[in-house]
Formats: sequence, C-alpha cells, structure tokens
Amino acid sequence: MAGELRIGVLSTADIARRKVVPGFRRARRCRVTAIASRDPDLARSVARELDIPNAHGSYQALLDDPEVDAVYIPLPNHLHPEWTIAAARAGKHVLCEKPLALVADDAERMTVACREAGVVLMEAFMYRLHPSWQAARRMVADGRIGRLIAVQSWFSYCNEDPANIRNIVAAGGGALYDIGCYCVNLARMLFEGEPSRVQASIRRDRVTGTDVVTSAILDFPGGTATFTCSTRAEDDQRVDIYGTRGRLSIGIPFNIPPDRPTEVHFVAGGNPPVAPHIETFTFPVADPYAVELEYFAAAVLDGTPVPLPPEDSIANLRLIERIFAAAEPA
Repeated sequence: MAGELRIGVLSTADIARRKVVPGFRRARRCRVTAIASRDPDLARSVARELDIPNAHGSYQALLDDPEVDAVYIPLPNHLHPEWTIAAARAGKHVLCEKPLALVADDAERMTVACREAGVVLMEAFMYRLHPSWQAARRMVADGRIGRLIAVQSWFSYCNEDPANIRNIVAAGGGALYDIGCYCVNLARMLFEGEPSRVQASIRRDRVTGTDVVTSAILDFPGGTATFTCSTRAEDDQRVDIYGTRGRLSIGIPFNIPPDRPTEVHFVAGGNPPVAPHIETFTFPVADPYAVELEYFAAAVLDGTPVPLPPEDSIANLRLIERIFAAAEPA
C-alpha cells in the first residue's frame, strides 16, 4: 500500500462532522476521501461542508469505492457489527467507534471477520493515545505514585430527549455503553487485567428504559476501581489515580480538547488536604482524533501493532456485561 491512508466515513453523524473529521484532517499520512449517508443529498451537503471529494448515497457504495482504503464507523452502536463485517468483506480496514458492539460475542464475530479478510480492526478509544494519558500510564508503571491501589472516575452529561439515539435502548443507548465504557476501559488499562469481583447499581429512565445513572465497584487483584456515569447529570468528567505514595489527577480525561494544552497533576506530600504539594505536568496541544488516526494508519501502512487490539475491546464488553448482570441479575 502507498504511504497515505485514504479514509471513508460511514455516516454523517454529528461527532464525525464536528470533531472527528476535522481531527482526521490534521493527521499525517491520512486523507479523508469519501463520506456516506443513506440520504444522498445529506451526503453531498456534508461533503461540501467538510471539503470531502466524494459523497455516497449508501454505505455499501462507499465500501465499493476503490479510492477508500479504510473506513471510520460512527454509526449508532447497534449497527457496528453489521457494517464492520461488511467493510471487512469489502477489504477495508476498520476504525470503529466505541463500544465496538453491544455484546462481546458480536465483537468476536467482527474480530474474526477482519482477521479472515486480512484487515486491521481498532476500536476508537481516542483518549488512550493522547500524550497526557501516555504520560500518566508511564508514571503509574514507573511507580511514581507508589503501588497503584485505587482508580476513581466520573463521566456525565445531561440529555433528556427521548428521540435522541443515546436514549434508545435498542440502538445501544444509555450511560454505560456511551460513556461508562471509558471508565471501564481505563480501569482495565491501569490495572492491566480483569476484575475478580464486580458490584454495580443502575437507575433507568421510566420513559426510555436506558440506564441514566450507573455506578460500579471493580475489584482487581492489585486494587479497586470505582466509577459513576450518568446521562442525567451536569456535564463533568474526572479521573483520580491513587497510589501508596501519591495521586494523579487527570485534567479533562476523556473529551480532550484539540486546541489547548492539557494537564496531569501529581499530588504528594505537603499538608493535605489543606495545602497538598501539587506538581503539574503540561502537554502541548494535540488533537486526540488526529493522534488516534496516525496510530491506526501506522498499523495499516507499516504493520505496527494495533495500540488497542480487538481482543482488548472484547474483554471490555465482557466486563460491561458483568456490570449489567451485577446490577440487574436475571
């Protein structure tokens, strides 16, 4: 393959228009060449808006486009398996939004289809690859905070529109799938394993049936991760990582802004909680979507390891299933 990865966007979803495609255009060795919608007029309109050369009036038409090497899939969660497998059969590499699927068995089918087609599959957890998180992971691994004992995270926004895709159960809506998956992912990433025990609580909306407040306690061999995610609370996101000799606080941990520096705060010593000693590490501007695509492109063009292999995505879904089961046993 040539030294440039040509990307097709399988949907005119809002996240693709506002965040992802602008980020992709900053990525080295990558070019967005096509976008698709089931509405041909919408596809043409968004293509003009984003300066994308080719617009397709169906998803399959984009998969048949010889000018596309790989697809980015920001479709509703329940459509990820169908179109990932279709892309693999068309010989296209796949960068698929999180969660990869709604159940782990579907993620396994997607993984097998991509492996058999010889294409790369990666889940789009863009936060993991940002320089601020890469540094935080190194600090934990190097023992900067001592032995890791606990991770606490919170992720929330407020969306009460019953017609919104994030509030439709059949489409994979709800807090745990949409944003709690980040909290699950980072806990597994930091503890480098799977929890031995899961406790959870879920509150569901009476109208939509989606989980609107989900909390979990995940007991890992080395420590404990706790989190709450909500689609009915004030917008917020926080991560604190506790060790025996210090704490890391991650500034804007998930929706990392593409246009401003980011910070990781190391807290240790001083006179806590009144006057703790805080050391702040600042990282230059880096668009998380551009960084993500560059790693994906390297896996496709250079054969480097996928930074988030699909086996990890399958394990993330297995844990999400355990959280649902712990909160709402059959």
